[in-house]
Parts: sequence; structure tokens; C-alpha cells
Amino acid sequence: MNAPSLPPRRPIRELPDELVSQIAAGEVVERPASVVRELVDNALDAGATEVTVKLVAGGVRAIVVEDDGQGMPADEMPLALRRHATSKIASLAELEQVQTMGFRGEALAAIASVAEVALCSRPPEAAHAHRLDARSGELSPAARGVGTSVEVRELFFNTPARRKFLKTDATELAHCLEAVRRHALVRPDVGFAVWHEGKLVAQWRRGSGEQRLRDVLGEDFIAQSRAVDARVGPLRVFGRAGLPDAARARADLQYCYVNGRYVRDKLLAHGVRSAYEDVLHGSRQPSYVLFLEIAPERVDVNVHPTKIEVRFRDSREVHQAVRHAVEDALALSRAGTAAQAPAAPDMAGTGPSQPSLVPRWNPPPQVQSSLGLQQAAVLFAQETPPAGPRPAATAALEAWNPEDWPLGRAIAQVGGIYVLAENAQGLVIVDMHAAHERIVYERLKQHLQGRRIESQPLLIPATFAATPQEVATAETCHEALLTLGLEITPLSPTTLAVRSRPTALADANVVELARSVLAELAQYDASNVIERAQHELLATMACHGAVRANRRLSLDEMNALLRDMERTERADQCNHGRPTWRQLTLRELDALFLRGR
Repeated sequence: MNAPSLPPRRPIRELPDELVSQIAAGEVVERPASVVRELVDNALDAGATEVTVKLVAGGVRAIVVEDDGQGMPADEMPLALRRHATSKIASLAELEQVQTMGFRGEALAAIASVAEVALCSRPPEAAHAHRLDARSGELSPAARGVGTSVEVRELFFNTPARRKFLKTDATELAHCLEAVRRHALVRPDVGFAVWHEGKLVAQWRRGSGEQRLRDVLGEDFIAQSRAVDARVGPLRVFGRAGLPDAARARADLQYCYVNGRYVRDKLLAHGVRSAYEDVLHGSRQPSYVLFLEIAPERVDVNVHPTKIEVRFRDSREVHQAVRHAVEDALALSRAGTAAQAPAAPDMAGTGPSQPSLVPRWNPPPQVQSSLGLQQAAVLFAQETPPAGPRPAATAALEAWNPEDWPLGRAIAQVGGIYVLAENAQGLVIVDMHAAHERIVYERLKQHLQGRRIESQPLLIPATFAATPQEVATAETCHEALLTLGLEITPLSPTTLAVRSRPTALADANVVELARSVLAELAQYDASNVIERAQHELLATMACHGAVRANRRLSLDEMNALLRDMERTERADQCNHGRPTWRQLTLRELDALFLRGR
């Protein structure tokens, strides 16, 4: 067989500036929204308090971004269009501590290489503005107030192949609006307006941070979300996290900011998602707006051409901070805050001498030391005797005030599944199995936190070919693996052996289990992996230990369940993320019966 003929050798040479700009434009300018994002970045860095974006044909035919910032002197305007020319950084030290939205000085040059660009700017000390045509280089006097206008026309006019990949005008307009919306969420001190074809399509006036969230994301998001505000060492995480009930089918309402910069970061997304593990059903996506404040030297923003990704010096610290901040915000159940009221008497008789439906179980020391996680959990789940007759509880019911307890008092059981209760707002419907499952699960987590999962030695160790990363992880995370019930030891530089596995996972493929656990330990904090594995096991046990459907409960038992729900974190969802209770207000009941008040 003849060897394939080699192509003729081409000499190595520098690319012409025009081609270099085209390559940069391919990284920075993907569509009109990319231009809008870069120009709004520049406007904010210039100290603008009002930013106006004007679009034609979704931004394909024309994009004009006007601001009232500090403007540019006439002699600096030509420099603004040159590659890597910027006033925002001047040294490597400043690059490592970037605090501006833009800093590379390539955006205008890249945009000018694929579109017709004109600048019009006036600094406060100038008598009038100047206009610069990027193609001809002509600089002429112009009329405008203090600030800068950037006109971008006929995007990709000189690269028709790329223009063909653009979508419809409506789609490109939607992307441009989203680009401005991302800026608006983080800068409530700046007013934004977007015009399309001469019509105002979006406007956000200056105001408070909470008002800006309402204006951009709507009242429903505020009503169905919780405030987040936590400091973890040098980090601060704040914003709002959507309630599990408001989860969406798509991840289209998720905003993360690092020092005011919108980012799409897998580490942050995983941290938020892990906070929702116990309360989110199926593949539903949470909604959130989170802001992370961190010292500039602890984060590298210069890792992606479009500045959409960042790299943290201590990624695990950031992951844990985000996760715990969101977890703490979601921990408080609506069942305990549905009505503001003083502490109520124990209507279910859950005092020291009378056990409730779910007793507060504290295992004696000998049990704590001798039982594994599974046995202790099963023992606890099984110790849930039904409450007996309680005259004291009946007396409390007679003196009940509708505002005393958020979930009200039980009045009936329907279908052996649902508990009906009356509270100050109207009717409460509780799924008794789901609610009891959450209560047992949270108690198990509290009492059995940090215990080692029981393991079972393998008669014949399972060996598999491992990557250097897997071998290194197995060695450094040996104790964490033992806590998970896995003993994984290296046989050679390229082979690992699984010598024990969790007893509860006797039917699992040990090699696949080992690989998945090693992969997660390598990427995320070991304690997070251990905690999640334990929680999955406890969730299964809680499901088996919870009160079953079709079990008839007395009123005292139903009320005991309601009171325990009010005291339990995350009581709004069961361990699988399904809702445990729903509220029907008197207004909604009136509407069902076409009744006016």
C-alpha cells in the first residue's frame, strides 16, 4: 500500500491584523447579543447611570448603545478601536485583581472587524462631542451630551457565511434582552432601556435591589423564593433561592454573579443543585439569583474569551459556601411560618410523659457504639407508636385559636391518605405518609449524622484498570471511602481493588459504584459526597419507617403530625421532593362554589 502523499509545506508567518481580528471576533462576537453585552460592559465601567440600547432587526441591522458615563477625549477615540488597547488595566498585578466588567481591550476592535462601527463621545470638560468612523478613521465634531454612543451596523456584512447562522429577528432580540436583563439584575443603581424598531420593549428604572428583582423577574418569583444572605470566612453569598414548589422544567431562571459579573460556572451550579437534593422532585430545575462576593485575587476572570467563566483559587471552599447558604435558606419550612403566632400549647400531648406520633429518640450510648448506621436507623424508624387517647389534647382543641398554629387543627382523614385541617387561612390538606417520611428523615439525619455506613467484605476483591487520577483519589480519600462503606486499595500504579462495599448495596455493580464515587470525590468535597450517600440511605429507611397509607389516625395523632411538621425543617417536601401539604384559602373555596362574601 502506497503512503499518502503529503501536502506541500507552507511557511510559518504572522497572520495579518485583519485576520487576527476576525479570529478574535469569532471568540467575542457570536451574535448581536454578544455585541450588546460587551458595549453595556463598557458603559458600566465608564460610570453610566442610564444605559439605552436601540436595536433594528434584532440587532443584526443596527445596535446603538448610549450611556451618560464619563466619555472619551477625542485624541483617545482612535486608540479605543485598536486591539488590546484599554484604560482599565496597565500591569499584570492589575490583571490579577480585575474589578471592572471589561479589561481585555479587544471587544471594539473585534466588533469593528465584522461590522460598521462609529463612536460618538464627549467627556465633561469638552465643549462638544466628536464622532469617529471606524472604517475611514474620520474624526469630526458632533452634538451630544456627556457620555458615549457606539453604533454597530450590518453585523457580519463581510462574513456572509457567519450571518447565515443567525436566527430570526425575534430570537436574536430575545437574546439581546436577556443580555441586558443580566446586567440589570446586578446593577439596580443604573437605569436600562431597550428599544426595538423604534418601540420601547423593556425598561428598568433605578431603585433598590429588591425592587429591581421584582421588576426584572416578577412578583411571582419574589413570592415563591427565599432570601439568601450568608458569610463564610472571606466569602459572602446573597440573593434569592426559589422554593422547591416553584421549580421549573428548564434551567431558564438561574443567575449567578461573581463580584458583579454574570457567570456560568459548573462549580457554582453544582453547589446550588446539591442544596436542593432533599427537596427537589425528579429532574425539575430550581430558580435562583445568587451573588457571590469574593476578594478579586481569589478568583481568575481571565479564563474565557467572553468572560462568562471564572476559576476560583479554592473551589471547594466556594462550593461549600454556596451550598450551605442555600441550604440554610431552604431549611425553614413554610409549615412553620404560614402564620405568625406565639408558641402554642402542646395540643397533641407531646410532653415528657406522652410520646408523639414521631418521638424524639435519643439512643443510649451502648446502642450508639454497637449498632451500625442501618440498624440504628431502622430501630429509630420503627419506634413510632400511635398516640393513645389524650384528654389534655382534647381540652387544648376546645380552647384553640385559628391563629395559634400555622397548620391549624385536624378535622378529618380522607381516603386513608390525606389529613384535612383548618387554619386561619382556610383548609390545609396534608399527605400524611409524605409528611411523616420527612419528619423521620430529618430526625435520622440529626441523630445519626457522621456515622459510618456498614460495609460487607467481598470474598473475591473486584479489580479494575484505573486512571492515575482514580489511583491518587483512592489513596488520598481512603478514610472518606471507608466512611461510605467502600474499601478501595491500589494493587499497582494502574489497578485498584474493591475489597468491601456497603451492605445496603449488595446488588450494585461494585466497579461502577467505585468509579462514580472516585470521580465525585476528585471533583467535590469528600464530606459532601459522604453526607449525600448517607442521606440517600436514610431517605430509603425513612420511607419504610413512615406511617403507611390507609392507616386510620385519631384526631390526636393527626394533630401530633401537624405540630411535628411545624417544628421540622424542609417539611414542605418529602424526601423525594414531592409536596407534603397544600393550602386552600377561603377565597379559593368561595370561588369553587361561586360564592361571594
